Amino acid sequence: MPLIKILAVGDVVGEGGVSYLSGGRLRSIQSRLGAVFTVVNGENSSKANCITPESAEALFEAGADVITGGNHTFKRKNIFDYLDENPKCIRPANYPSDAPGQGWVIADCMGFRILVINLLGTTFMEPLDSPFKVADRILEETKGRWDAALLDIHAEATSEKLCMGRYLDGRVSAVFGTHTHVQTADVSVLPGGTGYITDLGMTGPTEGVLGVKSENALHKFLVRTPVFFEHAAGKCNACGALFTVDTDTGKCVCAEAVSF
Repeated sequence: MPLIKILAVGDVVGEGGVSYLSGGRLRSIQSRLGAVFTVVNGENSSKANCITPESAEALFEAGADVITGGNHTFKRKNIFDYLDENPKCIRPANYPSDAPGQGWVIADCMGFRILVINLLGTTFMEPLDSPFKVADRILEETKGRWDAALLDIHAEATSEKLCMGRYLDGRVSAVFGTHTHVQTADVSVLPGGTGYITDLGMTGPTEGVLGVKSENALHKFLVRTPVFFEHAAGKCNACGALFTVDTDTGKCVCAEAVSF
């Protein structure tokens, strides 16, 4: 039973998060964990809570094999052409088909074909196509073309993420949630052989609130008027999950939360 280990890294926040993974740190962690394939959520990886070509390139250079997005993916127009030209930097698949970029990619990992899907939740978020129906459509369209499948469900509601895990249990290798920036304690292998965690957590500054300056977040709660979210400074950390997948069956045999 040949096994491969796949690392999923939680939302990278700003220059601090990108810098933390760079300079060999992510590659060192990959080596220590034995991870041969890495998915990184990069939708907040640049200033103003967005992704840019520069931040995406920095994440690829740091060791990401595929970058996933979320509700901030299209915040800056300079990412539009980059998404069209770089298929391994994906955006949520349930945006309209004429949106820039693609919502899934099949990437090669030492001859092992890995499908990575990105979806956006619709509870308390944008009224897009049903992520459940879009997941069905992609799995049907790509049948026979991949050996393992991973899904990043970028969503606000924990129930929607868990429902996606249950819905796809046994049909994909792993489902992991992003967006809320707090690593959850429910990492597991579901009964059908799908690795699952409700939220990978965040990669970025540990001081502040979810990667932004505390005073910005407090202003939003106390004053209720608009405020520009500036990224916090100081010590950084990275969170995610490690999934061990059986290459014969595509099933997950072990799922672990990680931080580094």
